[in-house]
Amino acid sequence: TCYAADRTGLVILHTLFEQSIRKQVKYYNEWLVTKLVVKDGKCLGVVVYDLATGQIMPVRARAVIFSTGGYGRVYSRTTNAYINHGSGIGIAYKAGVPLRDMEFVQFHPTSLLGKNILITEGARGEGGYLINNKDKRFMADYAPSAMELAPRDIVARAIKTEVDKGNGFDNQYVHLDLRHIGEEKIKKRLPGIREICINFAGIDPVDTPIPVQPAQHYSMGGIDVNEKCASCVEGFFAAGECACVGVHGANRLGGNSLLDTVVFGKISGDEASVYVKGSEGTDSSEKILIEEALEVKARIEEWEKRNSGERVHRLLGRLKVVMSERVGIFRKKKDLTEALTKIYELKEDYERVYLSGKCLRYSQELVNLIEFDSMLDLAEVITLGALNREETRGSHYRLDFKERNDKDWLKHTLATWKEGKPQISYAGVNINK
Repeated sequence: TCYAADRTGLVILHTLFEQSIRKQVKYYNEWLVTKLVVKDGKCLGVVVYDLATGQIMPVRARAVIFSTGGYGRVYSRTTNAYINHGSGIGIAYKAGVPLRDMEFVQFHPTSLLGKNILITEGARGEGGYLINNKDKRFMADYAPSAMELAPRDIVARAIKTEVDKGNGFDNQYVHLDLRHIGEEKIKKRLPGIREICINFAGIDPVDTPIPVQPAQHYSMGGIDVNEKCASCVEGFFAAGECACVGVHGANRLGGNSLLDTVVFGKISGDEASVYVKGSEGTDSSEKILIEEALEVKARIEEWEKRNSGERVHRLLGRLKVVMSERVGIFRKKKDLTEALTKIYELKEDYERVYLSGKCLRYSQELVNLIEFDSMLDLAEVITLGALNREETRGSHYRLDFKERNDKDWLKHTLATWKEGKPQISYAGVNINK
């Protein structure tokens, strides 16, 4: 990425927002989608929770596009925003849309210690060094040619290994040292990183190394769509990090999320427009939508009626620990099996949750209850995919299967919700085009 120092993404967001205002795009900022309504393989619309009024409402639509982001908040340490719980992916999954390659979770090597804010690899691209507590550029031991510019998965594993060996600072982190780059270049090329360090860590990278540690960063897997962003459900499209078009393989390269957002964002809109112009509405769709909305409302009322049980924030904390400790940078059968057991226990506990606050207007507790259902499903699918894939490929690293195995595993993992549980299947990988 270029043209805007180290703030390319922010500039793109500003530009998109400006254009949406100019084109008078209508926003429903306080609406949370709770369900994708599908009948006979065709998308009819969605059910939403209006935070401002506390109402559950059906919304009819001849085409629906999800661009709901990734599922980073399933992990305790992530660079993702607080909204990235993966609920859009989970909602599509429960509606019968397969998820693809969910076991491929990217961990960025450099997040700011304690804050989990991304420290872009642009800092290493400009010449930054990774230093352990022995004042050594340890990447020479892991990637002697590429050094700090090795792929994200290699650098993240190297940092984790150094910390585990006792070579980290406070047994937690390493240093990203920019001091040798010089004040002028840092201010010109990395103004955003310098600002983050000053505001959130109280240090200036001009004269102080940055404390960094790996954190979950990106979801290569997601809703299974084709090159037109269309899913197997007629009228349902997905783009961005929530979708899996397949352009990132097993490990996204830095900057390539622009493919997901700018390129496939446009494609999804164009294709949905073409679909709507050539489709007809369903006479019975309004009745079906109302019935689905009533089902969502009944579930919420059940949570409201209970005066005791499990609290969702405690379950959420337990899930994050399980995923971070057992389905993280390094994976093995024992950890993954234990993770699945813990996830199934959490699913049982989720059936006993209750809503302590009875006012549904702007209820963050209700938002968490709704989203946690998806988080549990995604955690299960990620872990199952990782357990089944007995090889190392891209971001998926198995301590008990350290080699890539194209003979048995050059294939996509597909997870489909059937009869109340995930059904795992596989599809071939097209590497010729």
